[in-house]
Amino acid sequence: MSTPIVVEGLTKRFGSFEAVTDVTFTAPAGAITALLGPSGSGKSTVLRMIAGLEEPSAGRIVMDDEELTVKSVQERRVGFVFQHYALFRHMTVAENVGFGLRVRKQDKTVREARVRELLELVHMEPFADRYPEQLSGGQRQRVALARALAPAPRVLLLDEPFGALDAKVRQDLRRWLDELHRELGVTSLLVTHDQEEALELANQIVVMHEGRVEQVGSPGEIYDRPATPFVAGFVGAANVLHGEVVGGHIHLGSIRIPGAAQLPWGETLIAHVPNDDLVGVVEGDTIHVDLRNPKAFLVGSETSTERADVSART
Repeated sequence: MSTPIVVEGLTKRFGSFEAVTDVTFTAPAGAITALLGPSGSGKSTVLRMIAGLEEPSAGRIVMDDEELTVKSVQERRVGFVFQHYALFRHMTVAENVGFGLRVRKQDKTVREARVRELLELVHMEPFADRYPEQLSGGQRQRVALARALAPAPRVLLLDEPFGALDAKVRQDLRRWLDELHRELGVTSLLVTHDQEEALELANQIVVMHEGRVEQVGSPGEIYDRPATPFVAGFVGAANVLHGEVVGGHIHLGSIRIPGAAQLPWGETLIAHVPNDDLVGVVEGDTIHVDLRNPKAFLVGSETSTERADVSART
């Protein structure tokens, strides 16, 4: 049975620096949840706290109604896949996969059967006797994933697992991981800065920025109904239009749009137009820019942003 991950008010301070602030979300059982954000957004720190590799300054981590906030790594029973594989160079592929089972003093016959099963699952059985240096980057990551799955973890944590691979290999492995997850159904938490990766793989996305959660939702909700200007600009390539509210109208350059009588005079309006909306457009075409919720935002200051309610199109 799959296990949900519940994170409540998670905060992490390093001295006077607060890397993560009040992060709350639930990763549904059996689903892939992506922690998506730019470098420095705190997503890997959240993952490490869930794994038990970092101790939270505040907040709770719960799995199967059991609080794990202060439990050891071993007690949490999580599988962790690092960006740079972290394979043991002096061990063969089979020995790497079976390492966790050997540490747990698993019976040798049972251990060898589990290793064979996993190598077959990740399509690496012909390479069982090879060493990591004899494998490609994609093959090493498959071995790392098999090793993480060997002890039958309750959840699988993946920290930028494709970040060190080239674009073609990343694409192939994403497709393979999606198929593998459908087969196993283990609750998975994926850290990535790649929006395409998150939109393609995840059932749920948690968008993070500067240590805080900006929005939690399905890929469709995040892309089509962004909650903040940051989400609208970060998820999906977009053209950004800056306008000004003057006398009940929105001025976008020389364009004057009615229907903004309810908006304060002098406010700045930022509208995000996804590049997908402009596919196939040629010179002379009429473009419709929707300034209604949810992709148009009023910006009153650098720290205060609210949605605009504008009914006009141009």
